[in-house]
Amino acid sequence: MEAIRMEHGAGGAAMQRLIKERIVKRLGGSGVEVPLEAMDDSAVVNGIVLKSDSYTVKPIFFPGGDIGRLSVSGTVNDIAVMGGRPLALASGLIIEEGFPLQDFDRVLESMTKTCSEAGVFVVTGDTKVVEKGGIDGIVINMSGIGIRSPALDSNLAEVRRRRALSSRWLLDSNLADGDAIIVSGTIGDHGMAIMSCREGYGFEGSISSDVAPLNALVESLLEVGGIVSMKDPTRGGLSNALNEWSQKSNVGILIHEDRIPIKGEVRAACEMLGIDPLDVGNEGKLVIGTIAEKAEEVLEELRRHELGRDAEIIGYATKRYEGVVMRTQVGGLRVLPPPVGDPIPRIC
Repeated sequence: MEAIRMEHGAGGAAMQRLIKERIVKRLGGSGVEVPLEAMDDSAVVNGIVLKSDSYTVKPIFFPGGDIGRLSVSGTVNDIAVMGGRPLALASGLIIEEGFPLQDFDRVLESMTKTCSEAGVFVVTGDTKVVEKGGIDGIVINMSGIGIRSPALDSNLAEVRRRRALSSRWLLDSNLADGDAIIVSGTIGDHGMAIMSCREGYGFEGSISSDVAPLNALVESLLEVGGIVSMKDPTRGGLSNALNEWSQKSNVGILIHEDRIPIKGEVRAACEMLGIDPLDVGNEGKLVIGTIAEKAEEVLEELRRHELGRDAEIIGYATKRYEGVVMRTQVGGLRVLPPPVGDPIPRIC
């Protein structure tokens, strides 16, 4: 009998097949403005941006963050990258019997602090306790709603002055030939911080998670204009995010290996473990698609912010290739397929 495997929840090709062939097949078809079938970061219903996510990270406390900060940041970011302005959150807490109250307080305090950073509040929710061994410590489901960002219309108007675009939101399917691809900073930080802390590799002194709410940064970028698509490259990392864009937009993507920002410590850790940093999840980075004419302005705005100071233009959408292709540091070309799953499970 076939069964669910870990890679079915890891954000790569296996999870995409599971969602398309089993979940969307049965639960899709709603006909809303941005429906389940689009498989974007959030849905849009009657102008309201809606997102729900569940967090099972192990360990729950890690260098740079914890499950509480992760639950708020991840949900806020998925609303923001659609062009939404997050308004409020609903929190579902599932707690294992015997979970230390001191740790519970730490998680709640972290959620409170991160909500303050993002300018949102938890306004409703639910709390359940399950028997010892029923789950691993604590699981958080976080849902969020948002409205259309006031800056989104002027941003898209700037795009339409340069080329055709029918979408009213920042969708994975908006990318077109010639659009620039930007990453907002170093990749792989979150996944490698989790891996080191969980497995005891000893990298945690030099590698810290990037987990952070990005909605304020997104708002400032929309005011610059020219942005067509945006994603936070979580499970499956940069390679999965780019492959989703390429597939949904029906356009190739060429990126340059020497332009991708990666911290030396992360690169060394990945090489030691045999992991491609492009497949490793992030929780405080953006991948941005923008019309070429606005790319340098967007990059300049990113670098003005602490969360975007290491941003780089890493490539362009192109009809010359199919899928995602990377020009290597030695000058060759390498096809960059979507990972089957994130090489580091339970990072979010």
